[in-house]
Amino acid sequence: MKAYFNNVQTLDELRKQYKDLLKKYHPDNENGSEEITKEINREYESLFKILKDKHTRQQSTRADGNTGDNKASYENMKYDFSEDTLLREMIQKVIHFSDITIEIIGNWLWIGGNTYQYRKDLKDLGFKFAGKKKCWYWHSEAFRKKSHKILSMDDIRSYYGSTEVETHKRKRLEA
Repeated sequence: MKAYFNNVQTLDELRKQYKDLLKKYHPDNENGSEEITKEINREYESLFKILKDKHTRQQSTRADGNTGDNKASYENMKYDFSEDTLLREMIQKVIHFSDITIEIIGNWLWIGGNTYQYRKDLKDLGFKFAGKKKCWYWHSEAFRKKSHKILSMDDIRSYYGSTEVETHKRKRLEA
């Protein structure tokens, strides 16, 4: 089995490389195939478990260097790793839509572009429409806004970081 990930040290590096690999090897792309995507997913899961355990051990290490059983100190700091799986599943459901842009901002999906024809599908999948931003958004759990600030898409991108997912562009044949 070929190794697709290179020198991954953190979960953020793993996620970034995973997104890049999906862009390149997704079955809808020229160079992609379902088998390669499955191999990438298996390797991702394996590395994810290793890095998750490493992250958990680092969080449980106290400032004085001792490892404690103080769950309260790092339990609130833990990232909900199930969200990665849900995010990947949702991307797989919408990646085949044409004339749209898919953007991952933090652990939210934002879909823009020509979405009018997909509005019913997006609603059924749990997306909500942000009228002022002219985009659809999805998040895996209930979100409660704590601030009265209104952020633009550029503000949100700069605050949380952003990655655009390459979708399969359909080629039209001219008669």
